[in-house]
Amino acid sequence: MLETEITPEVLARYDVAGPRYTSYPAVPDWNGAPDAPGWEAHLGALGTEASPLALYVHLPFCASQCLYCGCNATVTTRAEIVERYLTRLRRELAMLSRAMGDRPRVAEMHWGGGTPNFLSDAQLATLHDMLLGTFELGAHTESSIEADPRLVTRSQLRMLRQLGFERVSFGVQDLDPVVQEAIGRVQPRDMVQSAVTTAREEGFGGINLDLIYGLPYQTPDRFAATVDDSLAMGPDRIACFGYAHVPWMRPHQRRIDDSALPGSWERFTLFRDAVHRFSDAGYEWIGIDHFARPADPLAQAMRSGHLHRNFMGYTTQRSEQLLGVGVSAISSIHGWFVQNAPRLGEWQRQVDTGALPVAGGHILSEDDRIRGAAIEHLMCHGRLPAALFPVAESEMHTRYAPFVDEELVVFEADGLHVTSRGRWFLRNLAFPLDPHRTQQEHRRFSRAV
Repeated sequence: MLETEITPEVLARYDVAGPRYTSYPAVPDWNGAPDAPGWEAHLGALGTEASPLALYVHLPFCASQCLYCGCNATVTTRAEIVERYLTRLRRELAMLSRAMGDRPRVAEMHWGGGTPNFLSDAQLATLHDMLLGTFELGAHTESSIEADPRLVTRSQLRMLRQLGFERVSFGVQDLDPVVQEAIGRVQPRDMVQSAVTTAREEGFGGINLDLIYGLPYQTPDRFAATVDDSLAMGPDRIACFGYAHVPWMRPHQRRIDDSALPGSWERFTLFRDAVHRFSDAGYEWIGIDHFARPADPLAQAMRSGHLHRNFMGYTTQRSEQLLGVGVSAISSIHGWFVQNAPRLGEWQRQVDTGALPVAGGHILSEDDRIRGAAIEHLMCHGRLPAALFPVAESEMHTRYAPFVDEELVVFEADGLHVTSRGRWFLRNLAFPLDPHRTQQEHRRFSRAV
């Protein structure tokens, strides 16, 4: 069967909630947190490692509340709040530096949020100087940052380029005025176009646009116009995420009119039609929700078999270890997952005590590693080599029999392959590899389709 033969009945069988698998186990399934002294000792080897590090910096501040937001964000208009955050970030970096020893070499660095470009030019420069004191950054470091087009200025983009940032990701979400009003994020198309044009003029070599489907008042025609207008801006990459409506976890989402959200089938058709538009424009479909020009490093990594997935999403992953800095940031270092305190006040209090702000974590078992490698390969490459099966081949056939019957996967001599029809349900296809999915209630996750 072809993907065009997916019917509402087929969709209904797979439109369930589940992890996005930026890690295995998924964060809600972690058990046991290393304490701060244990984590500090575990970090000791990083300073002497030959292999470079990936670095994530979380900047949680936003000027206003976007109603769809699922990020760890703090709304403020007070510059002194940011200054206090940077002061404590300096303390966290000092603790990390003592734990790591020598300055680790960073191959890729990403600043996310919140809204990183909410910081003033001076604050951005101060933060970069702080990081330079802790890590080895330079021409070998691929640096990227998330940005709100409403706050972008030419001087800001110029300074970011001077600091070494090569990639910028603009949060677009939707360009339709009705949808923008409903989600509390009004940014006219011309404003977004100006931000993209200015970034090009200032020398950014990689520009990404983030879109969201499943938002209130989206219709096929409205979202098609958003996709077409976004493509006309010529981004190198586009991410098209499904909106996660979880008002029991994000109380501000209660201000969204549930009756205005597209139904299950309408939501799927928004994404399906967008994928076709991206493909027709020459973009390659990466994993579950990314699209890139063929010459982009992400597309090249997919074709060469070097695409990876971690807490920062899809990546070319020139580094195996990921260190997260700041409130709620997550690290993955030598088989340990650790998350910093997720709430700003808690993170500040822990830093002020002189301890690394560890709040949760998970130490991978050998079974975790085997299943994690299998899930990552499936999510990145749409296939699972027999050598990566976490259980006996006969058991794999049994677990995937319903998906074979649905023509979502096929078994061949070298392993399991996802069909063009199954491509739309990659997250679902990882569930048989994840024993937690029979144990956890689904309200803690977003919808898989």
